[in-house]
Amino acid sequence: MNSRLMVLGSKLAFRSSPRMFTTSAARLSSKDEGFPDPLDLATGIEKKEMLLRLAGNDDPYNLKSIKRGVGTKETPNEIPSAFEARIVGCVCEEDSSHVKWMWLHSGEPKRCYCGHWFKLVYKEALV
Repeated sequence: MNSRLMVLGSKLAFRSSPRMFTTSAARLSSKDEGFPDPLDLATGIEKKEMLLRLAGNDDPYNLKSIKRGVGTKETPNEIPSAFEARIVGCVCEEDSSHVKWMWLHSGEPKRCYCGHWFKLVYKEALV
């Protein structure tokens, strides 16, 4: 009985297996297709961001820092926001590493400790 199992096992182990892969000729196109345009593949918010960048808006979410201007009470630094309030950080001295944070609310300009004025300006939301 044991020898019969060994013979059967060896037949299964050394049996020629069916072909696991296939070969075919490479398909070559006459025209050079290259990679598709990323704008064609993008959808949703990613596509909206790409279209805004193509239109010239490099900062659609207003995440880049804004350089302070004169910042007087008559001409305050304008901070864009799609909301009623926004937190703003002011680096009061040029070589300082400390940031002074303050809340800006729409309609009322606010003065930083260093003397610069800031005002919230409404900007349409991206989405």
